[in-house]
Amino acid sequence: MRPYFLTPLIVATALFMENLDSTVIATSLPAIALDLHRDPISLKLALTSYLLSLAVFIPASGWAADRFGARTVFRSAIIIFTTGSILCGLSSTLTQFVLARIVQGFGGAMMVPVGRLVILRAVPRSQLVSAMAYLTFPALIGPVIGPPLGGFITTYFQWRWIFWINVPIGVLGMVLASLFIENIREEEPRSLDLVGFLLSGIGLSAVMFGMTVAGRGFISVPLDIALVALGGVLLTIYVWHARRIEHPILDLRLFKHPTFRISVTGGFLFRLGIGASPFLLPLMFQIGFGMTPFQSGSLTFASAAGAMLMKATAGPILKRIGFRTVLVMNSMICAVFLASYSLFTRQTSPTAILFLLLAGGFFRSLEFTSINTLTYAEISDQEASLATSFSAVVQQLSVSAGVAMGAAVIEIVQQVYGETTLSTHDFAIAFLVVAAISGSSVFLFRQLPADAGAELAGRTKGALAPKVT
Repeated sequence: MRPYFLTPLIVATALFMENLDSTVIATSLPAIALDLHRDPISLKLALTSYLLSLAVFIPASGWAADRFGARTVFRSAIIIFTTGSILCGLSSTLTQFVLARIVQGFGGAMMVPVGRLVILRAVPRSQLVSAMAYLTFPALIGPVIGPPLGGFITTYFQWRWIFWINVPIGVLGMVLASLFIENIREEEPRSLDLVGFLLSGIGLSAVMFGMTVAGRGFISVPLDIALVALGGVLLTIYVWHARRIEHPILDLRLFKHPTFRISVTGGFLFRLGIGASPFLLPLMFQIGFGMTPFQSGSLTFASAAGAMLMKATAGPILKRIGFRTVLVMNSMICAVFLASYSLFTRQTSPTAILFLLLAGGFFRSLEFTSINTLTYAEISDQEASLATSFSAVVQQLSVSAGVAMGAAVIEIVQQVYGETTLSTHDFAIAFLVVAAISGSSVFLFRQLPADAGAELAGRTKGALAPKVT
């Protein structure tokens, strides 16, 4: 094995743990809601609180790695994430569960971005596509085995064990990181933008929390509106603040790079729609179709299996036709597959469901790999930690917003039809809405130059794909 692939495989251990955890909990949400005596839609708080915690703390991950060393931060993050997993398993109320998920999010915020930063600094640019594929290939095992494993544990044992299985994985990750990851750090790290951290953290939290609890009766309507408004004001102040200092925690000047700007904004729209799928599918299968968690997980794993198949072919595809063509055409293909989930009914053949989920995961994985790699096409080594933190924040926000969007559509449909329980047509409308949102990313990806990311894909300037119109 070539040396520069060792680090991605080690970092993949952390990604495996995080992805296993997220897919396991999605399958088990209805059972957790029943045990905690809450309705299933309320459990979106368990997903969005984790994702929001990631978004809030990720901006500090690059600074922490530069200041304390990548290995030190990476190992500490694994410990925090594992501790949060134990606390999730011990929770007896929704409040305790949400708080434990926030602890997990704090660990994940430092764990995954710092791992990617290590790879950016250890792997040659010409090998970055392959390294990213190696990084995510083992990590995709988590989403493949997560749904059936979570469903099996929830159906035949106790849902709390789905969190405790992270403990041995976390121990393995700490050992491997200690042995093989270099403690990379900056000789003269920049100072932490504490004001920017508070403005962006509180602003994002207020907006996302207000959007998540809207209409659920957790807080009063005036307080909810005030929260969202406060968040908007704080984020506006942050934009003003970021333009006035040399080292803002989220550097908006990175948008001067066209590939970074389009990858981040287009990726946000694409993930916003796709991010609702892991939340909607298990609820539709279990609440709408009456499946057990194990039956549901035995179907939803297909998306991850399709993604896993794609990783080995992403590099050759990008080298042959280029980033722009892939992102434009593939975003539309993914939106069509996502919309097709609206056609699922109780009578739909499990084979047909498996095929559509498998194919959708296949093309979705190609889109993610393309977006994640192209993001760094014009980023210098000095900007690497800032770009990693910035793109990771946007990714987590988009998935969190996707969950909130999917839940919001269902709630609106229920109110329109005067329903008190979930029905299959609620999910059908939700899938059509989020598919349209994902598909709209094509208008941003069309703005990419034809030779975008040519070096990363191993293509020459003379071997450009035809322009897609």
